[in-house]
Amino acid sequence: MIPQKNRFSEAKDWDEPEEEVYRVLSKEEMTALQASNAVKHPPLSPWRILAAQVVLTALSMAIWSIFGEPAGVSLYTQSAFLGGLISVLPSALFLIRLELAKKAQVLNPGNYLAALVSGEFIKIVVTLMLFLGVAYWLPGVFWVPLLVTYVLALKCVWLAWLWR
Repeated sequence: MIPQKNRFSEAKDWDEPEEEVYRVLSKEEMTALQASNAVKHPPLSPWRILAAQVVLTALSMAIWSIFGEPAGVSLYTQSAFLGGLISVLPSALFLIRLELAKKAQVLNPGNYLAALVSGEFIKIVVTLMLFLGVAYWLPGVFWVPLLVTYVLALKCVWLAWLWR
């Protein structure tokens, strides 16, 4: 079979798809919808996540103090503390930056987005500086407890899904 040349598509193929119709909610309907969603999904404070990171760091320090050589407060425990500190301190600075942006005189989406981006930049820079500082000034640190505690504290955000 020979393909046909100059075969044009049907006119209906070029028609624009029909627009979806959105129903505008009244103020009362919107208030009821927001109230029902607030009950289903209560807001989670980022400060609770930060507190959970601190608790997880303390738990990791306790575990490393039990299984480290020698038992008790040792270089393993101190390394785990440094890993938690490298995770918690930049997160706290990020949250402080966002809180300051919320308390600004003019709160608009552009200013809040700028605070979010600058806070994340501060978080990345401080994390890198802390890692470099530990590597440079503390050459005897044990990297396994430090990195394990760091990763555990970072993944503490996943626990927020369980709290909901």
